[in-house]
Amino acid sequence: MEYVVERYVPGLSESELRVALAELEAVAAQLRREGLEVRYLGSTFFPHDEACFSSFESASSEAVVEVNACSTLPFARILEAVRFPCRAVRENVIRHAG
Repeated sequence: MEYVVERYVPGLSESELRVALAELEAVAAQLRREGLEVRYLGSTFFPHDEACFSSFESASSEAVVEVNACSTLPFARILEAVRFPCRAVRENVIRHAG
C-alpha cells in the first residue's frame, strides 16, 4: 500500500529541506533494517506553498507514522494513496533525451 505524508514547512529553504529529507530517508532505512515494513519513495516540495508531500510504501499506516515520528520533520496527516502511473512508466519505456 502507498501512503502520502502531508507536511507544511514554513520558513524551511529547499536546501534545509533536502537535508531533513535525507535524514528521513536514513530513518526509514534504519527502521526497515530493524524489521519495520516501510520504504521511503521520495518527496515533492511546493516552495510557494511551503508544503511537502512524501510518499511511502508499507503494509500499514502505523509504520509510516513511526518513521515520521522519528524524524525531525513535522507532518499534518498521513493519507492512503493509489498511484496511477502513465503507460510509459508502467512499461518502463521512458527514455531520456540528450
